[in-house]
Amino acid sequence: MTEKPSIDSDEDRTWLGEGQSETQLASVDGPDGVEANDEDRPAWDSKIQYVLAQVGFSVGLGNVWRFPYLCHQNGGGAFMLLYVFLLLVVGVPLFFMELAAGQSIRQGSIGVWKHISPKLAGIGYSSCVVCFYVALYYNVIIAWSLFYMGNSFQYPLPWHQCPIDVNTNDTVKECASSSPTSYFWFRKALNITNSIEESGEFNPIMTGCLLAAWAIVSLAMIKGIKSSARVMYFSSVFPYVVLFIFLIRGLLLDGAMEGITYMFYPKLEIWGNVQVWRQAATQVFFALGLGYGSVIAYSSYNPVHNNCHRDALMVSGINFMTSVLASLVVFVVLGFRAKTIALRCHWWPWFNISDPSSVSIGEYREWYSHYSSMVGPNITDCSLEEEMSKGVEGTGLAFIAFTEVMALFPASPFWSTLFFLMLLNLGLSTMFGTMQGILTPLMDNFSLLGRHRTKLTVCSCALGFVIGLLFTQRSGNYFVTMFDDYSATLPLIIVVIFETISVAWVYGTDRFLDDIEVMLKWRPPVVYKYLWKYVCVFAMVGLLAASFLRMVFKGPTYTAWNQETASEKTLAYPGWSLAMIVLLIVFASLPVPVGYIHSMLQNRRLQHGHSEERAVFHFVINIVDNPISVINGTSKALKVCSSTAIIMSPSTSIF
Repeated sequence: MTEKPSIDSDEDRTWLGEGQSETQLASVDGPDGVEANDEDRPAWDSKIQYVLAQVGFSVGLGNVWRFPYLCHQNGGGAFMLLYVFLLLVVGVPLFFMELAAGQSIRQGSIGVWKHISPKLAGIGYSSCVVCFYVALYYNVIIAWSLFYMGNSFQYPLPWHQCPIDVNTNDTVKECASSSPTSYFWFRKALNITNSIEESGEFNPIMTGCLLAAWAIVSLAMIKGIKSSARVMYFSSVFPYVVLFIFLIRGLLLDGAMEGITYMFYPKLEIWGNVQVWRQAATQVFFALGLGYGSVIAYSSYNPVHNNCHRDALMVSGINFMTSVLASLVVFVVLGFRAKTIALRCHWWPWFNISDPSSVSIGEYREWYSHYSSMVGPNITDCSLEEEMSKGVEGTGLAFIAFTEVMALFPASPFWSTLFFLMLLNLGLSTMFGTMQGILTPLMDNFSLLGRHRTKLTVCSCALGFVIGLLFTQRSGNYFVTMFDDYSATLPLIIVVIFETISVAWVYGTDRFLDDIEVMLKWRPPVVYKYLWKYVCVFAMVGLLAASFLRMVFKGPTYTAWNQETASEKTLAYPGWSLAMIVLLIVFASLPVPVGYIHSMLQNRRLQHGHSEERAVFHFVINIVDNPISVINGTSKALKVCSSTAIIMSPSTSIF
C-alpha cells in the first residue's frame, strides 16, 4: 500500500513482486496489483470539501425517515444506546478500514482489492453493480421530491383538502375514505395500481421529473470531484439549516413535548430481541455507506498522510448526531400531528366517537345519516398515545405525514418548499457519492474510460434514466420498494465480509496497521486488530445469516395501495417478482466468485508460460557460463540429427 520500512525476513520477502524494491509494497499475489499515478490523480481542493463529500454521502434520506422509525418501533432511547454500541465496535472500525485502504492505495474499489490480491478484484465489481442498483431507484426518490417541490408553489397546497368529484359534486370517495395527503400521493403523484402485477402505463410527469433528476446528477458529476465538490458546499450544508429551522418551529407546536418524551423513553427489554439487534446493525451498516466503494473512492483523492482515523470518528459522529437531530424534528412534528388528530376526534361533529354512550339514539341516527360514508377507516379512540404508536417510515413519512402537518402551518407553501428542497439535497449528495462509487473504479482500471470521463458520465446517467423508466410506470413504486429491500442488502453484506477478510486475514492486520502507521506517523490502537479479525467478521456473518433467514422464512412481501378500499395492505410478491429478486441478488454477488476463478485461470496460464520462459532462460545462462560445452553438446546433437536425416531421406535406398 504505502511505502514502509524494508522487510528483512526471507518469509516476508515472498510478499514482494518481481522487479520491485523491498520498500515498495506489492499485492499479495505478486506484481499484478494496481499502482496509482499520484501525479495525474485529481485531489480535493481542501479538507472541508472532502469532509462535506463524505458526510453528504453517508447522511441521506435514511437518516431522516428510517432511523426515527426504528427508534419509534424499538424502544426509543434503548435503541439509540444499542445503535451507539454497534456503531463503535463494528461501524467505526469498518469505516476506518475503507478510508485507510482507499487513501493508502489511491484507487477506487476495484483497484484497492485487486492490489491486495488479483483474486479479490470481484469485490470491487460487486460494489459497482450494487451502486448502480441503488442509483437507479434513489434518483426516482429525487424525482418525487422535485414533483412535490414544484407543487409547493401554490396556495393552498394541492393536498390541503379533498377534491370534488365533478360527476357527483361530492368529495372523491377514495380521498374521503383516506386523507387528502394520502390521496394526493397515491393517486395524483403516482396514480398507483392495486398491485405490482398491474403495470399500467407510464406516468409522463414522473418521467419528466426523473429526466430532470438525472440531468442534475450528470451536470454535477461531469467534471469529476472538481464539479461535484462545489455542489457539495450547498447540498451537504443546506439540510442542516432546514432541520434546525424545522426543529425550532416544531418545538413551538402543541404536542411537541409529548413527541420528544415518546422518542426518548427507554424500553430496555428490547435488548433481548434478536430482530432489534439485526435492525440496529443493518442501520449502522447502511448509514455509513459501507461496501458501496464510495467511501474508498472519496478517500483515494486524499493526500497520503491525511489523518483518516480522525476522519472516521468525525464522519461517524456527525452521521449519528444528524440521525438524532432528524429524529427530534420527526417526533415533534408527529407529536403535533397526533395531538391534532386526537383533538379533531374529540371535536367530531354531533357526538364524540370515543364515547357513544353519551349521545341519544336520535342524535346517533341523525349523525349516521350525514357521515355514514366516512365511518370505518376514520373511527379512532381519540387517544394521543394511540396516534403516536402508529409508526410511519419511508415515503409514508415524507410524502404523507409531513405534508399533512405542513398543510396546517401558516405560510404552508414556504414550509413545504423548504422541506422538499431539503430532501432533494439529501438525495443528491448521496447520489453523487453513489455515482462516484461507479465511475472512479472504472476510470482507474480502464485507461480508455479514464481518458473519456465526460462521455462515461453522460452515458452512465443516460443508461440509468432508460432503465429507470421501470419506476415511472403506475406500478413503479412497488419496484422501488423491491430494489430498496432486496437489491442491495445481502450483496453489500457479502461485499463487506470479503473486504474485512481480505484486510484482516489475506493481507494481515499487522501489515495493514504498519501501512497506516506510515501514513499517520503513529500507530492506531491494537484493539482494531481484534475488531477487524474477529468482531467485525462475526458480526457481519451473523447479520448476513439473520437477513437471509428472515427473507426465507418470512417471505418477500410489499405494501400495496387498494383504490377501492382506500387503504394499504401487505401482499406477497408473485413468482416472476421473486425470480427478479433472486437475479438482482445473484448478479450483484456473482463478480466475487467469478473474479476469483478468472484470476486462478489466468495464474495457471502465466505459470505455463513462465515454465517455457525458464527453459530458454537456463539455456542462455549455460551459454554464458560454459559456451564450449554447450557448443560441443550442440554439435553432437546436430550430427545425430543429420545422421538421422540421411537415414530417413527418401533419396536413400536400403535395398
